[in-house]
Order: sequence, then C-alpha cells, then structure tokens
Amino acid sequence: MDQQNKLFIGNLDFTVTSDEIREFFSQFGTVTDATVVVDKFSGRSRGFGFVTFETSEMAEAAKNEANEKEFKNRKLIVSSARPRQDSGSRPQHGGGGDRGGFRRDFRH
Repeated sequence: MDQQNKLFIGNLDFTVTSDEIREFFSQFGTVTDATVVVDKFSGRSRGFGFVTFETSEMAEAAKNEANEKEFKNRKLIVSSARPRQDSGSRPQHGGGGDRGGFRRDFRH
C-alpha cells in the first residue's frame, strides 16, 4: 500500500464508524480502506482513524477539502498519515523508565 494515499483523520466524534468515514470521504475519490481506531481493551473509538484512497491525487484533494470541515459536529483534522513507529524501539518490560538521563540500549 502506498503511504502517500493514506490520510490521518483526527478529532472524530466517538460514535463515528469506519463505514461512516468511508462514506464521507468517498465524495473526494475512490476510498480503498477506511478505519476508525478503537481501544483494544474497551472497544471504544479513540477519536481518530485512517482513510486510504486509490491515488495520491485523490488523497491530496481530500486532505485539502476535508481539513477543518465539520463532520458530526466536530471539525476534522486531516493530514498525511505517517508510517507507524517501530514498537521495538521501546522496552517491552514494565521497567521504571529513564532516570538520570542515562539510557541503555541492549540491542546488538
């Protein structure tokens, strides 16, 4: 999937579904994927999602047109999606965090 075709959609009302953002953004072009991100424990919306378009031109048009447009009584925040940060860069154990400004990296 081409990252240039994918948009981050923020400030979503917590009741908005993936189908609703797919329908809303289809006015700007062919939507190939639309997802509202939900909390994996509660199943509730986290208030943001992603929409992927068939072409980068469609995504750009949607970003320009939909940013700050009102949807379900909230002004949308629409921007280009950034690649997800590698979760392997943070320790996965329940340690105490960085103390004293010294960070150890045990990877080789």
